[in-house]
Amino acid sequence: MEEDFKVIDNYLMVKMPEEIDHHKSSYISENADRFIVRENVSNVVFDFEDTRFMDSSGIGIIMGRYKKISCFGGKVFAINADHRIRRLLMISGLHKIVEIMD
Repeated sequence: MEEDFKVIDNYLMVKMPEEIDHHKSSYISENADRFIVRENVSNVVFDFEDTRFMDSSGIGIIMGRYKKISCFGGKVFAINADHRIRRLLMISGLHKIVEIMD
């Protein structure tokens, strides 16, 4: 799953899995943090193209990376979110801190 993390310019691209639950959240968070520190990225992009399910641990992943990256003036983006994931981002209030791209 290491291939799900790529650095392009100063953006960390994170390809989210089909299901995001507490079993996968620590792996995603730890690896994203490692890339943020090691590669000195300024922004994080979460790609939800393949994601069909996300529970509250997915919200935690996004909030945690936002807290880390925003200290340095970085931004967090969500791309390719279907209507269910987009609705969850809106209901949770993440749309206030994460830029949701079409």
